[in-house]
Amino acid sequence: MRDGKEDREATNRPGGEHHEQMDWDAPPPYEVYVESQGNNMSAQVMDDGRFSMQITGIEQGFTLPPIPAATPESLWKNRPQSAPRSYPELNIVIQVVGSRGDVQPFVALGQELKAAGHRVRLATHDMFASFILESGLEFFPIGGDPAELMAYMVKNPSILPTLETIRAGDIAKKRKMIAQMLDGFWKSCIANDPSTGVPFVAEAIIANPPSFAHFHCAQALAIPVHLMFTMPWSRTRAFPHPLANIQVTKADPSTTNFLSYGLVDTLTWQGLGDVVNHWRRHTLNLESVPPMVGPYLADALEIPFTYCWSPWLVPKPRDWPSYIDVCGFFFRNAPLYTPTPEIDRFLKSGSKPVYIGFGSIVMEEPEKMTQIIVEAIRTCGVRAIVSRGWSKLGSGISDEKILFIDDCPHEWLFKHVAAVVHHGGAGTTACGLANGCPTTIVPFFGDQPFWGNMVAAAAAGPRPIDHKLLSSDALAKAISFCLLPETLYAARKLSFGMKSDSGVKEAVQSFHRNLPINNMTCELLPKKAATWVWSKRKQTVKLSHRAAAALVECGHIDVKDLALIKTKPIYIDVRRWDPFTATTSAAVNSIGNMGSALSDVVQTPMREYRKAQTLSRSESGNSNTANAVGKATSASLGKFGSALIKTGIDLPLAFADGFRDVPRLYGQKVRDHGPISDWKTGGVVGGKALAYGMYDGYAGLFKDPYKGAKKEGAAGFAKGVATGVAGFMTKNANAIFGFVAYPALGLYRSFEGRESTEAQTMILMAQKEYGSYLAHTESVDKEEVAELVETFEDRRLFQI
Repeated sequence: MRDGKEDREATNRPGGEHHEQMDWDAPPPYEVYVESQGNNMSAQVMDDGRFSMQITGIEQGFTLPPIPAATPESLWKNRPQSAPRSYPELNIVIQVVGSRGDVQPFVALGQELKAAGHRVRLATHDMFASFILESGLEFFPIGGDPAELMAYMVKNPSILPTLETIRAGDIAKKRKMIAQMLDGFWKSCIANDPSTGVPFVAEAIIANPPSFAHFHCAQALAIPVHLMFTMPWSRTRAFPHPLANIQVTKADPSTTNFLSYGLVDTLTWQGLGDVVNHWRRHTLNLESVPPMVGPYLADALEIPFTYCWSPWLVPKPRDWPSYIDVCGFFFRNAPLYTPTPEIDRFLKSGSKPVYIGFGSIVMEEPEKMTQIIVEAIRTCGVRAIVSRGWSKLGSGISDEKILFIDDCPHEWLFKHVAAVVHHGGAGTTACGLANGCPTTIVPFFGDQPFWGNMVAAAAAGPRPIDHKLLSSDALAKAISFCLLPETLYAARKLSFGMKSDSGVKEAVQSFHRNLPINNMTCELLPKKAATWVWSKRKQTVKLSHRAAAALVECGHIDVKDLALIKTKPIYIDVRRWDPFTATTSAAVNSIGNMGSALSDVVQTPMREYRKAQTLSRSESGNSNTANAVGKATSASLGKFGSALIKTGIDLPLAFADGFRDVPRLYGQKVRDHGPISDWKTGGVVGGKALAYGMYDGYAGLFKDPYKGAKKEGAAGFAKGVATGVAGFMTKNANAIFGFVAYPALGLYRSFEGRESTEAQTMILMAQKEYGSYLAHTESVDKEEVAELVETFEDRRLFQI
């Protein structure tokens, strides 16, 4: 017989039955050319994986959020000023997609978090298992091959795949790999350690944005999520998105920079939205994210961000909010390394060499790149160490002034070279600059051109050379530029400033600073994380596994009064512009959700029937088949009913939000009534909408003409009359629809939180298994139990 643990693992197996309905061969729905007539914006995909953007003019009335007042901290450093608060010891999963250069900074972060008392699991590609385990961290495999991903990106640097790629079936392969990694990331939150079998349930998530599972896993678990990355991913006026190549425009540069982030996010979501939403529905039992919301989730949810680059190289933009930090590059503790005799002999046999290497880049013509490198070195008359990398450079070359090497820690090697030439990965760039090495960057795709431009702006190297334009002559000139005294001076000046950074330490402080500590801390054992909330007669106490187990065991509380705590619930609300587009969008989304739910009514029971039949044949019995099909039918009918109820709420809600947001279109501020999480907050927001809507609507009839006349005379008075009348109609409509829709949404979310979905059942099972494990490993003596009971009673009496 299978136990609950086996069912949980089978249900959540990467690439399992939940994904059988996906059309993997369908190309992602990208638009080659995106254009907005209203604001004269266009974006065209380039061959290097970036977007060529033109913004020729901005529609009158278009406004950007105000820029906060400049302070030395926001312009330069970003160090926390307040005293550190106490925090509980947490189970943290770090989710990372990418090459070794992407993973390595998070190993350094994980070591610092572990030193702070947390249990840290790093979830990434299987090939990095030994690297992570040797660093003293727990490892969880997510699948996916970073070498294949890198080869795909070099072969298809544009976001649009080539015809050759489509013919070869690479699209289906890549999309299946992404689906496998999404499932792997979900398992990394609740599955046992694959090596030791020790249970684990995530209490916080740290991730790099390309892992894509972060928001959604955090929403399913109702825990905090914190994004950390090596390149800008948050909207700013200071510089464009690294994946955007801004053309000369008539628009203000800061406006162009700001808008570039939205365009890149939209095109990125177009390529992954269907895969992510399929996984949300069938694995996490969450609603699909609407197309107009998906690209902007980080901004809408105000997700904390920590950027791991040095503010000496790129200062924090002053239009970034307080929950976005720039903390410095993440450097791990330098590994103990003894050079091979070959490397040691080469370094001692002459002047400092130049380092050339392209790490995890997988090239289609490594022989051609090798020839370019060799000719450039000979032209400059320098000595060089060349890393073979994943492309295996240097085959068949023999030259006493050139040493081809395999893997060697950059932290050690860059202390012994005169300059570095590489692809522009953030980690390699950081290591070179930290060691005062003048740097030439040869970008292939992604954010690599951005780092090349930042190095050039700091005068620590020449302008980046696109790999397709690289020649032996261009490379020789770049190396010569790096060897100039003034270039060396600029690089060493940067290195001197970076030595004052404490990247991983400040990142850990940033993580702690953004945690909802009050919701996460056990009220009886402050160093333990709260997992349960005890609730009885309007009294509530947040309890850890240890505290809850002790109180239940001594008979002081009943287990039926415990519920899993939601430390950071996530609600995805749709931003509206007007009632007409709002209701149209809501209707389309509702039809899609109901269609998906109706499809599940047919397909889910059939899937369970086939699974049960296979199981019964292997176990010589079929008594469970009808039961499994019945449960699946009941669950799918429940989902359809839920989708039907949600449709009845979404349409009036879209009207309410649409009418509320109309004044934004002509520059007026809109009241924010606060979030809706349950029936109580829904009632409060509904009441506010009615009261403020009526008041603002009538008041606007008099205030708007008066303000307009005071500002622009007769013309302003006429405009004020128009906006006053428009506000009277829209704000009163919001008051009426909102008074019904907002409480209904709160009531729905209250019941939604109590619904036992497959994913919620898996979380509860994982928590019980983890609690049982702790009970056997953490003994509680009678004295501690007595102290827990006394503290518990004090908490209860305080609430009476």
